[in-house]
Amino acid sequence: MKLDFLLIAPEIALAGLAFLVLALDLIFLRSKKKGLLGWISAAGLAGVLVLLVLLKDTQGNLLRSFLADPLAFDFKLILLVAACICSLASVDFAGRHLRYPGEFFSLLLFSTLGLMIMVSAGDLILLYLGLELGTISLYALAAMQKDRPRSGEAGLKFLIMGAVSSAVFLYGASLLYGSLGTTVFADMSAAEPAGPALSLGLVMVLAAFAFKIAAVPFHMWAPDVYQGAPTPITGFLSVASKAAGFAALLRLFMGPLYPLMGQWFPMLMVLSAFSMIVGNLLAIPQSNIKRMLAYSGIAQVGYILIALAAASERGTASAIFFLFQYLFTNLGAFIVITMMGSAHGNDEIRSYAGLSRRNPLVALCMLVLLLSLGGIPPLAGFWGKLFLFWTGIEQGLYSLVLIGVLATVLSLYYYLMVARQMYIEEATDKTPISVAFPAAFALVICTFFVIALGYPKPWMALAEAAARTFGFPH
Repeated sequence: MKLDFLLIAPEIALAGLAFLVLALDLIFLRSKKKGLLGWISAAGLAGVLVLLVLLKDTQGNLLRSFLADPLAFDFKLILLVAACICSLASVDFAGRHLRYPGEFFSLLLFSTLGLMIMVSAGDLILLYLGLELGTISLYALAAMQKDRPRSGEAGLKFLIMGAVSSAVFLYGASLLYGSLGTTVFADMSAAEPAGPALSLGLVMVLAAFAFKIAAVPFHMWAPDVYQGAPTPITGFLSVASKAAGFAALLRLFMGPLYPLMGQWFPMLMVLSAFSMIVGNLLAIPQSNIKRMLAYSGIAQVGYILIALAAASERGTASAIFFLFQYLFTNLGAFIVITMMGSAHGNDEIRSYAGLSRRNPLVALCMLVLLLSLGGIPPLAGFWGKLFLFWTGIEQGLYSLVLIGVLATVLSLYYYLMVARQMYIEEATDKTPISVAFPAAFALVICTFFVIALGYPKPWMALAEAAARTFGFPH
């Protein structure tokens, strides 16, 4: 059998970059040049991103377990861009707040590598290996700020809850294997489904990934972990973990488990409805902006689950497009939180008072990002929600769409509450806030793409190409 290693060239390059950063960390051990590691990570990730784009048309599979197709391309694009922006935003942060910046950046790269393997998995075993490589690195990253007790608590809570969800996934996967006789997705599609063990396995696998994407009622870890983890990692986790989790759900439920739609469809409906309702209601009383965005992220998961419940080509494309815009919108918001946390030493919403006068550019970028999260036209978030809701209407999911629209209106309250602090409230400290160039550059990139995705056609074309991977009936 011929092995085409070009299919895994981006993963090989990323693994090499991670080991290079570790080696350079040893070289810079007693040097003050450790800030270079962030720049090297960002530049290396940009190089891997270019390699991925150059190999876009190199499609196929490796031993039927590793898939290189348009779906994998789209999600790897999201993961690499998220990691690159996170590296840029962390250059100053890591130098100021972390004792071991080299370990921080190498773990970020290893996490990205694991999640990239996960989105290309065509086999339950490889899916699990990618999942563990990606999440174990995230457990360590969440606890990286050893001088903050909340960081250690976040890492421990994430580890325990993550271990439970991994065990649930393994048991569910074993039931799927026992019922279908294979772990390869392509062979699972051809197998004859039968028995209650298959249904139980399906429920357990769905529950495991509902934890990874923080859908209600598997969301309890998210607010504490988001609040305690280093802020750049919170931003990366909020985007990358969700993207990889949804990629796995799409691979399984729009692929080999699609014939069992009658069993998983009601579960997705319930997860979607409760995530939208609970996420938005619990975001309103929050005074800590990281916790507020944690609950906001739970609500966003509910919106995306509308598209998965639609189980159609347009629904899949809408979910992928939504994740494209969510990448820039949410990550940009967390970059601002990183800046403000460094300036004030806390993440309270009241610390944003008077930001428009202390740093007008940062305030303007944050306003654009918040309006996009709220679905205000013509920004990217508006189109993301519009495509999701339109898909739901086409498939007759009127109750979910109604909940989604009402939840979106409700979400404007807490997004505009932050805007009110920035533009209306007076700051007690009126000293101008200066920001580091790498983080400012990353923020401008995010804001630019949030505006650019207001013209959604080319991005939607990418998403539609990925959706055609599943060969939905027309």
